[in-house]
Parts: sequence; C-alpha cells; structure tokens
Amino acid sequence: MIVIFDWDGTLCDSVEAIVASMQAAAAELELPVPEPASVHEIVGLGLSQALGQLFPQLQETGRQQLAAAYSRHYAAPERAATPLFPGAMETLMALRGRGLELAVATGKSRRGLDRVLASLDLSAFFEATRCADETHSKPHPRMLQEILAERGKSPAEAIMVGDSEYDLAMAREAGVSSVGVSYGVHARERLAGHAPLAIIDELPQLLDLLP
Repeated sequence: MIVIFDWDGTLCDSVEAIVASMQAAAAELELPVPEPASVHEIVGLGLSQALGQLFPQLQETGRQQLAAAYSRHYAAPERAATPLFPGAMETLMALRGRGLELAVATGKSRRGLDRVLASLDLSAFFEATRCADETHSKPHPRMLQEILAERGKSPAEAIMVGDSEYDLAMAREAGVSSVGVSYGVHARERLAGHAPLAIIDELPQLLDLLP
C-alpha cells in the first residue's frame, strides 16, 4: 500500500507563510492585496492556477511577474523555515515501520518541494513525489495516476491524505480512497462533501485507520 500526502496544510505548517508571501508579492507589484481567506482558497493548486484565481485581471506577463515575486518572498533567507505539524514525523516513521510506501502530491513547484525536503533532511524519505509544475494541477487526477504507475500500485492500493477539496476531489477522480485533515485550509463540511473515509483532527489519528 502507498500513502500519498499533500504537503502544505497537511504535513507542513506553511499556510500562513504562503499567505504572507502572497500578500507581500501583491503589495510589491501594487496589486490589490488579497485577504487571508482568499489565499486559503487557493492553497493546494499549482501557482499558475492559484494566481489565475486570485488575480483574474492579470495577463500572462503579469502573472509571471507575480509568481516570481511570490517565490522570492517565500524563499527569503530571513523567513523562518516552515515546520512539519506536530506528530507528522512520528506518523510518517510509524507508517514506514509498517512497511507502507509514502509519497507526496503537492501544488508546490519542484524547486520549492525539493528545497523544503532538503531543509528537513527528507529528500530521500518518500518513494515518489509529484509537483504541479511537472504535471496537471489538482484536482486533475494525473498526479496520483503518475505516482501509482511509477510505484506499480492500483488505485485500491493507495490512499490520499489532504486538507483541501482539491486533494480529495483528485483522489475521487483517480479512484483512490482519501482521508481529510481538519486543521488545514478547508472546513470539515467541505471535505465531507468528497466522501473521505474519515476526517481526522491530528495526523497521528491516521495510524488508527491504516493497516
């Protein structure tokens, strides 16, 4: 079995850093600064799709400038490293101890995911990873389909864990069971609309759901 995790808002406590970076980038380019709730709505999407939703008035050149500014602010040396959520590392280690494979399907860019995995000394920890800039963005099922093909797994041999509707919709489209986490960007009621196996309040509760 393979357990596939979203990154931001599920494993990594990075949502407020995303909000602050998006607001700083918008202010730098003299664009309307989005409210935190608006930024929460796009966490999980690829950056291009996220900017298109937040700033529909921008043309391609403007979106590229904003994307560069956002990435610069998010990766600024003075910004504190984004930590894993409490219990996340222990949960991942326990799953590995049970012989389960682990993967990540994220709206982050490849450069962004590789950077954060390296900072946490997790570069070789996951059997497979997929990022939004190298395949289709969520909620399209392609990320999961590619991970399953790479690892030789069927949809019945996988489970997706995420904090957003995009994660759970992607899983449903791929025929993969899902578990929602309530501490991320989308409310429990919205997650429940995608028929997850369960919605958990802390990541270690996942251990009670899996073999």
